Amino acid sequence: MLSYRHAFHAGNHADVLKHFLLIQLSRYLGQKDKPFWIVDTHAGAGLYALDTGYATQLKEYESGIGKLWARQDLPAPLADYVDLVRACNPNPTRASDSPRFYPGSPWLALQTLRPQDRLRLFELHSSDSKILLDNFKDQGRRVSVTTGNGFDALKALLPPPPRRALVLIDPPYETRDDYTNVVSALEQGLDRFATGIYAVWYPQLARQEARQLPEKLQRLPIANWLNVTLTVHAPSADGYGMHGSGMFIINPPWTLHRTLEEIMPYLVQVLGQDAGAGFTLSKQGD
Repeated sequence: MLSYRHAFHAGNHADVLKHFLLIQLSRYLGQKDKPFWIVDTHAGAGLYALDTGYATQLKEYESGIGKLWARQDLPAPLADYVDLVRACNPNPTRASDSPRFYPGSPWLALQTLRPQDRLRLFELHSSDSKILLDNFKDQGRRVSVTTGNGFDALKALLPPPPRRALVLIDPPYETRDDYTNVVSALEQGLDRFATGIYAVWYPQLARQEARQLPEKLQRLPIANWLNVTLTVHAPSADGYGMHGSGMFIINPPWTLHRTLEEIMPYLVQVLGQDAGAGFTLSKQGD
């Protein structure tokens, strides 16, 4: 199936969690002079309009980035993320009611890179891949865009030449195969490149595969991991829809757990929709 289009969901609560963490991880890698790569296995279109097209149908951004857009009390790490979102909007001002555009992970990742770093993007959906290629056509060798399965790409890319990389894995989870492929891709990736940072986004859904995925990830042969979830409302009575999401990070920065202890209560307060809102934060290793 290739029906999924992220434009319907751009800027929602799951994007807030995923993209905030993406920026934190990239900033950490950039603290050292040595170059690094960011590999995005399911890159999407890279940039999304919020006032026209798909995003206007569900308007999920209103309960995500829209809740943070005009706040004056953002903790510094979240302010960094929101400022980057503002940078992709024309004439951004803090007085604006809502953003007109939302950047996907490729655009945000690029803003955090230095000249010596590289971005490797993969998108299987032919329509989104064409848009992605057009959005990054002027970046030269810094960015490569491939129409293809990002899971398969890891076999050829890892280990990267600089031996430093962040691998972002966030498939649409349209089918059961996506859950299986995440685990398989990590097993193969870690076998080739055990010291890389791997960040896996996953949805909180009623379906069994979604509930079991974090447990399967924790059973991988890894010494250091961090798992964080953001639940914005209680699961619906009929079991339909996504009530939150999580990020499972292998080889996380040692500072990240402390940062999340500060940020997650704030996100629950601002993005939470009912008494079922909350977060979890757990780790193994240093």
